[in-house]
Amino acid sequence: MENNSIRNYEARKISLFKLAWPIFIQMILSMTLGYIDTIMISHYSETAVGAIGNANQIMGFLRLAFSIITSATGVIVAQYIGAKQTEKMNQIYTVSVLFNLVLSVAVCFIITTFSRPLLTAIQIPSIMMEDANAYMKIVGFFLFTDAIVMIFSQVFNCHGKTSVGMFIFFGMNVMNIIGNYTFLYGPLSHLNLGVKGVAISTSVSSSLGMIISYILFRKIIKGKLSFKLLKPFPKDLLLKLIKLGIPTAGENISYNIAQIIITAFVNTMGPEAINAKIFCNMLTLFSLIYSNAMAGATSIIVGQSVGANDYDYAYKRVLKSLNSAMAISIIVSIANFLLSRWTLGLFTENSTIIEIGRKVMFVAIFLEIGRCINLIVIRSMRSAGDVVFPTVLGIGSMWGISVVFTWILGIFFHLGIVGAWIAMAADEIFRGIVVFIRWIVGSWRGKSVVEKNTEN
Repeated sequence: MENNSIRNYEARKISLFKLAWPIFIQMILSMTLGYIDTIMISHYSETAVGAIGNANQIMGFLRLAFSIITSATGVIVAQYIGAKQTEKMNQIYTVSVLFNLVLSVAVCFIITTFSRPLLTAIQIPSIMMEDANAYMKIVGFFLFTDAIVMIFSQVFNCHGKTSVGMFIFFGMNVMNIIGNYTFLYGPLSHLNLGVKGVAISTSVSSSLGMIISYILFRKIIKGKLSFKLLKPFPKDLLLKLIKLGIPTAGENISYNIAQIIITAFVNTMGPEAINAKIFCNMLTLFSLIYSNAMAGATSIIVGQSVGANDYDYAYKRVLKSLNSAMAISIIVSIANFLLSRWTLGLFTENSTIIEIGRKVMFVAIFLEIGRCINLIVIRSMRSAGDVVFPTVLGIGSMWGISVVFTWILGIFFHLGIVGAWIAMAADEIFRGIVVFIRWIVGSWRGKSVVEKNTEN
């Protein structure tokens, strides 16, 4: 007999729209935070665009190390909420924050110490090296703040407080814009710091975001971080987080390694191809933002549903979310292509870059079909505790299709970044078909990480 308290879990009470729209805004703001520097510097120095873009590519990959525990924390917190087992929450928060803090300090050391060799490894043009190196050293030194913000944001979302993260990222964006303007065009422009000023602004806004996140965590979640909760040290909890986190983060890590290799290929195609890739990446991100938000909201409900042992509700919720996200994502990506001549013109007046970009935006329509399925289904599979299969599939597909065919189509057949986008679209569609079949078959069921209460 199931425990009545478990049957009366929170997931059915949560409006998907209420969860999703703040995540939608939050993701736009988070994405914007990463690209505000590129947008504002593009009017200051065109060379600096490629420098910051390449630096962010490397730091974005290294930042994925933080997602190992962050993603696992989301799975465990959501399932424990669904199961009405909240007595271990503060211990989970403490272990997660401490682990990410230690890991992020190590990552900061790697970035600040080896920034130049890392940039050389992706074959960045020499004209961009100094700006990229300066940006990486400054932003990389403060990257630990991102690791802490990620944990708190995940906790807010799992508790259904998705609007909190939205407001935090809004504040960080405002601070970053003000800081960038101050250094590039405002009162401190006479210092001629350029890229260094932009890096300082980004670091300050992230640090303030971390402080505000902790304050709201204490006030809204009523959460507590304490070393006392680590005595005796909860080895079982840490191992559970790592066991969930490594394969959960594995697909994202594989994706970003593949993207770095693809970037290295693109960097051999010349400055115009480099800038076209950066601008198109910015525009195509907007076409998936709705489905990404739906994936985040759906995964919260799936996690709570699985924690409450209600797999049927989770199954139906994912299919409904997928229908909505697919329709919107395709509409937005088509609009993105139709408007691309104008939107690309906001970043550059170079007609060659604009024409290359328009071809890429057309291919992106097909890429979004597969990517939408992957976002919704894979994140839901992870929330259900099915974390190994997506990683194995992702590693095989990304390297076997995206990377290999980027070289074949982009370099061997001289299709440039259009060939790269065709390869990535094929990868997303293949994986999308496979994970959709897995969801329908139900191989993800029965993988809950919460010990069920068997009392009547």
